[in-house]
Amino acid sequence: MFVSKPHNLLVMRLRDPTEVLKTIPVAKPLLHKGAEFTVVPHKMPVFRLLRNMGLNPPHPVDTYYDWPLSPASGYKPLAAQKETVRFLTSHSRAYCLSGMGTGKTISSLWAFDFLRSQGDARKLLVIAPLSTLERVWGDELFHHFRHLTVKVLHGSADKRRNLLAEPADVYIINHDGSKVIEDSLVSRQDLDTVIIDELSQVARNSGTKIWKALSKIIKGRERVWGMTGTPTPNEPTDAWGQARMITPSTVPPYFSHFRDQVMRQTSVFTWVPRDNANEIAFKALQPAIRFKRDDCVDLPPVTFETRQVALGRDQKAVYDSMLERLWAEYNGGEITAVNEAVKAMRLVQICCGAATSPDGSVVFIPPKERVQVLLDIIEESASKTIVFVPFKAALKSLHQEVSKHYTAEMIYGEVSKSDRDRILGDFQTQDHPQVLIAQPAAMSHGLTLTAASVIVWFAPVTSAETYEQANARITRPGQIHNQLIVNIQGSALEHRMYNRLRSKVSMQGALLEQFRNKTFNP
Repeated sequence: MFVSKPHNLLVMRLRDPTEVLKTIPVAKPLLHKGAEFTVVPHKMPVFRLLRNMGLNPPHPVDTYYDWPLSPASGYKPLAAQKETVRFLTSHSRAYCLSGMGTGKTISSLWAFDFLRSQGDARKLLVIAPLSTLERVWGDELFHHFRHLTVKVLHGSADKRRNLLAEPADVYIINHDGSKVIEDSLVSRQDLDTVIIDELSQVARNSGTKIWKALSKIIKGRERVWGMTGTPTPNEPTDAWGQARMITPSTVPPYFSHFRDQVMRQTSVFTWVPRDNANEIAFKALQPAIRFKRDDCVDLPPVTFETRQVALGRDQKAVYDSMLERLWAEYNGGEITAVNEAVKAMRLVQICCGAATSPDGSVVFIPPKERVQVLLDIIEESASKTIVFVPFKAALKSLHQEVSKHYTAEMIYGEVSKSDRDRILGDFQTQDHPQVLIAQPAAMSHGLTLTAASVIVWFAPVTSAETYEQANARITRPGQIHNQLIVNIQGSALEHRMYNRLRSKVSMQGALLEQFRNKTFNP
């Protein structure tokens, strides 16, 4: 079996070509030098037919696609990305479950772009989280796919409809925005390819308005690809709603039937996963492709480092006072598994230099030692640096200190979308700012910030998913430098929290464990 690229033909020598000649009308027999061959167009429809017949033809993308990439990107398609493109283009309804930093966004765009170049696809609709519209999907299209016209459907309902009415090859809209103009999207049947990014965020529960809207929008589409690196973020039953939306034949028609397959009931209100729950959930989300970042061997390594810092005298006094108060609450039975995390983060706030008083006001306790350690790290790195700070008050104070030495910008929840886009764009493409100080929750999904090679955690967060997602901003395709992730810690509690984040263990019990072991010293 070989390819005649100038003629776009696949030449096969088969023991019995009868089935191929019967099934594929355009197939032709060929006699050459006494040998019998079968010739077919080397196109995707024929490729799929041959594959379904049990043959293994070479994928057309490997022969005819140029893999567009900006010269400034500094990288080539990874083996995992090429395999993802082969997979997606071979399936009309499928899932990409690859983890963070594996380049699944550009892989899905390559898949559409190739099908479009072959005449197998016309227009693409991307439905994604709001935070990723321009800074992730828009950026990838702008930098690598200049030959495609793009419309980002953002703004009022009328503005979205007007933008949708304008001609384009790719339309991008946020999850909730798709509900707003659901009818307009449904009527656009020329949108033959749909990508739903972060599928698990919007498709776990079939009873929600967004689930029902998306189901209507994708009905009858030629291709629908669901993308998520966390298909079952809460429990195995999360897979049912996603499968019912995209591949309904892979799960029972009723949620209760699927729940009984993957969960067992231990009390009136308690269900726990069965031993084979994850396997059943994975089978529900098929056909699927999944790569972990470790599978992408072309990416440079990541090093984790811990920097110990002493609490300042004033910090330690407030910290010890708070610890004694919490110890009393613990002995009085007031600290429970429900409120433990909130109380633990009060101690972490003090480590960051800002404590919340009972009336809700913020008392600042300058963390001079911790700030100096951070400045030392930035100086040592000699590269752009991202600093994650869990608390807004501490973040703003830290920004003032860092700005005395380096150009720095802040991103937190209240920063407008336009300002956020400007800051992130400048950080990724310009010499300044040198330092980006951000709340992790505002930076945890989809963004590529490979201009930085160092991340510093000024203090820990409580969510392992947020920690991992935030770290992935620099550990992505296009990164050419070794990456360093530094955890700053000044207390036994922070040490315990970082260990749990690294091992993806629940944060529940971190403070209670400290009390049980009587490890009070910061």
